[in-house]
Amino acid sequence: MNPVLIEFPDRIETERLYMRICMPGDGKTVHESIQASIEDLKQWLPFANKEQSVDDVEINIRKSYSQFLLREDIRIHIFRKEDDVFVGSTGLHRMDWAVRKFEIGYWCDSRYQKNGYITEAVSGLVDFTFNHLEANRIEIRCDTKNISSRKIPEKLGFQLEGILVNDDLSANGKELRDTCVFAKVRKKSE
Repeated sequence: MNPVLIEFPDRIETERLYMRICMPGDGKTVHESIQASIEDLKQWLPFANKEQSVDDVEINIRKSYSQFLLREDIRIHIFRKEDDVFVGSTGLHRMDWAVRKFEIGYWCDSRYQKNGYITEAVSGLVDFTFNHLEANRIEIRCDTKNISSRKIPEKLGFQLEGILVNDDLSANGKELRDTCVFAKVRKKSE
């Protein structure tokens, strides 16, 4: 089946959170979250090292939404159920629909860190990806120095398959960095 025809729910819910596809109009909320978290995000994410206006973020969201429609990349926003507050972003990236392989990325608004929101959201996204999208492999990749990010796949039972040495540049582009590759796979049927 062509991935464009795969139905995607309006919401993915966990105990305290709901997640939905990024939507046109989300730019102001996401921009505010990025600005509140800029010092934390700059360490790990290249987009945070570029000056962005509300319009820039909105344009990026609209491009992401078009990629979702084509099932080329799936950017997902995370909200608390109790008050609809945006707490971060996750998504499925570098997808291979033939293999059913997906990579999960994530970031949290600094104001809401240390509440387990990202771990909860990623756990819900993992379940959804295995059950609804019939994933065979889900990866989480992160900088070896990003201890907070590394804790999430470790807590969720991902296996550290290896560390890619000199695999990437730091978020500011100034030094070589190593990348952890964590994975969870569907058991092969005999």
